[in-house]
Amino acid sequence: MRSIWTGSLSFGLVNIPIRLYSGTKRERLDFDLLHKKDLSPIRYARVCKAEGKEVPYEEIVKGYEYEKGEYVVLTEEDFERANVRKNKSIEIISFAQQEEIDPNYFEKPYWIEPDKGAARAYALLREALRESGRVGIAQFVLRNREHLCIVRPEGEALALNQMRFASELQEPSSLQLPERAKPDAKELSLALSLIDQFTEPFRPENYKDTYHEELERLIEEKLSGKAPAKMGKAPEPTKVRDLMSLLKASLEQQEAGGKKTSTKSRAKRSRRAS
Repeated sequence: MRSIWTGSLSFGLVNIPIRLYSGTKRERLDFDLLHKKDLSPIRYARVCKAEGKEVPYEEIVKGYEYEKGEYVVLTEEDFERANVRKNKSIEIISFAQQEEIDPNYFEKPYWIEPDKGAARAYALLREALRESGRVGIAQFVLRNREHLCIVRPEGEALALNQMRFASELQEPSSLQLPERAKPDAKELSLALSLIDQFTEPFRPENYKDTYHEELERLIEEKLSGKAPAKMGKAPEPTKVRDLMSLLKASLEQQEAGGKKTSTKSRAKRSRRAS
């Protein structure tokens, strides 16, 4: 892996030189945009609106429009000067229980590696977080943007989860949602039994990007001159009057597949339905 950021991880007066690595990798098919007529690749050009000519990348600068048509230009040095400490430091501001943090805030994972001479301080923070059962709440600047994040132990590593600020989240208050009313007792009992049937320990390796595989199959079929076979069909909305029968059918299908609900769970569901 190649590091994407170097600086320090600090808590209190302790500064740990580190390198930051992306915790994800891109796994998708790349598609080029082509001209339908002759399949020539489409090229994106940076064109100056005033001159109508393409502009070389090295002649492009970043500008902030403070009035209509009026800009102030910012260089990379300006972004660095805005706050040298935040550009070079992931500063832990406080500590908290990870369970307190709404999953909606999490955005992207990274790995933290100690730089030369920083192994002891790195290990100290890692074990202190593990022993305390807490995560560090920090802020830092990456790609000219400040981010909120948590720092947590993960095996022998320290992981960083980039987060969104509260101001970046939208509330669902404008959505048309059903009220929190008690559903039909029998329907609820069946829904809970169905959840029991589908419940199993979470193992991320069990989940695959099957759409990626299906696209590859489709591409192979087109290359071999075959008409691509259509996979699946669009689901139809469930009618309210069919809800009970579909829940029962779903449960029977699962049970036929070998997943059995425990006697204890069944008894609890029966009591709720009665």
